[in-house]
Amino acid sequence: MCRGILKALPLPPNVPDLAALDLFLSVVQLGSMSRAASAHFITQPSASSRLRTLERQLGITLLERSPTGSRPTPEGSVVAGWAEGVLQAAEQLATGVAALKAEATGLLRVAASFTVAEYLLPPWLENFFRNRPDDSVALEVANSTAVLERLETGTTDLGFIESPLPTPTMNEQVVAHDELITVVSTKHPWTRRDSIPIEALATTPLVLREKGSGTREALEEELLRLGFGAPTSVLDLGSTSAVRVAVMTGSSPTVISRIAVQDDIEAGSLVEIEIPGLQIERRLRAVWPKRADLPPLASSLLKQLPNL
Repeated sequence: MCRGILKALPLPPNVPDLAALDLFLSVVQLGSMSRAASAHFITQPSASSRLRTLERQLGITLLERSPTGSRPTPEGSVVAGWAEGVLQAAEQLATGVAALKAEATGLLRVAASFTVAEYLLPPWLENFFRNRPDDSVALEVANSTAVLERLETGTTDLGFIESPLPTPTMNEQVVAHDELITVVSTKHPWTRRDSIPIEALATTPLVLREKGSGTREALEEELLRLGFGAPTSVLDLGSTSAVRVAVMTGSSPTVISRIAVQDDIEAGSLVEIEIPGLQIERRLRAVWPKRADLPPLASSLLKQLPNL
């Protein structure tokens, strides 16, 4: 039986440039040449020139231009649908190549939320890489929402989050348990009382992590479950350490990870306040996309971490 032989052929001359296709799709999605140009960090005349070149290359008119905006022609709508698939494939190619490069150089790309990154990952990573002199890690610290976004786009191999929200597109492994507790400075009037009612906490302005953090989401979710509104913020901060320092030196309480403040409580720098009826326990999770195989380095690290 004779097998066919595949012959590599050059692409036809009317195959469009990917950057031009991406720009065209932005115009379709945003409805405006100027907004698309701004999104791609180029001038409007430059964007118009690129798209006219694309139309000449394809031999069809893609856009109907008017003073109120731009919209695709019937042919342009068809091309836009095809362009989405082409650009998704190109993104997958770029992501795959980046993953191969990372694997070939022994680089593990990790994104972790603040509590995990600041208090748990350093000893874990030090222990893991102790006998791996040719391997390394690139750690990015972000809130839980941003960690999940980086996993979805393929810019990181393994994530660690604190958020209680479900992650249906992710595999997960619980690596630690934590609880959120209320703490104040040693000079706060709450320290003179045995406990504080939850109603007082729910109506008191707090020092909080920024929106999208797992700590804040867990607190908001529990207060809503108990029939209260979202907590009031007197100060939003981008890291757990910043929240700790703000509470030590200020006059407002916070609800924060016990892992993050246990040493401060033992040292007498912060005081834990009992809030009857408020109990927030959470699972700290390693997460990675279901759609992709876990890189060998990430898989090896997970095998050495707790699986609770």
